[in-house]
Amino acid sequence: MISSRDAGLIGNLSYAIFRPMDITWLGHSCFKIKGSQATVITDPYSPDLGYSLGRTTARIVTVSHQHPGHSYVQGIGGQPRVVDRPGEYEISGVLIIGIATFHDGERGKKRGKNTVYLMEIDEISVCHLGDLGHVLTSEQVEEIDNVDVLLLPVGGVSTINAPVAAEVVRQLEPKAVIPMHYKTPALSLELEPVDRFLKEIGAKQVAPLPKLSLTKSNLPPTTQVFLLDYPH
Repeated sequence: MISSRDAGLIGNLSYAIFRPMDITWLGHSCFKIKGSQATVITDPYSPDLGYSLGRTTARIVTVSHQHPGHSYVQGIGGQPRVVDRPGEYEISGVLIIGIATFHDGERGKKRGKNTVYLMEIDEISVCHLGDLGHVLTSEQVEEIDNVDVLLLPVGGVSTINAPVAAEVVRQLEPKAVIPMHYKTPALSLELEPVDRFLKEIGAKQVAPLPKLSLTKSNLPPTTQVFLLDYPH
């Protein structure tokens, strides 16, 4: 006979297994990724960017590079653990691998370095490319390996543009692609709009979603592009 305590443990385990991982776009390159054991915030931005973080809390914050639009960790509550460089980390059940890349196509001579983060959350691999400025090398593709969800800059100017972003998608062959770092009415920077990437990748009639909820079992069988709304 299963005791009430054991039943509760089984119930909690089932909840952790079957509860979807939620991805919400907070604007620019910042996402809130809520798993069963921890919430991750990627690349939080300073208020002068035009977006607002609101009262956001997290257990983990990743920073791709030290620019105010990507490293405003003081805007996140909850005393999070900050990951801001290449390496391997395991925090609250989330495995994170930081991979060294560059912010431009000249090995960092123009804009410096960038860190790509591969995160394993509830058996789903999420790759945040930060301000990637170049097509990935074969070694980087091999290191990133299997990607379920790709968070991809597409707005050009200070990162890869639409054609290069489409090439990176072909390199990594993710199940789900979520564009980021592009021009919106809220953004104070001049970037290219997301439409150019959608046309380049051949994605038609993509309706924005308030958030994307995923489990390992409901991932798309082939690459699919998802647009997320910025919560004004």
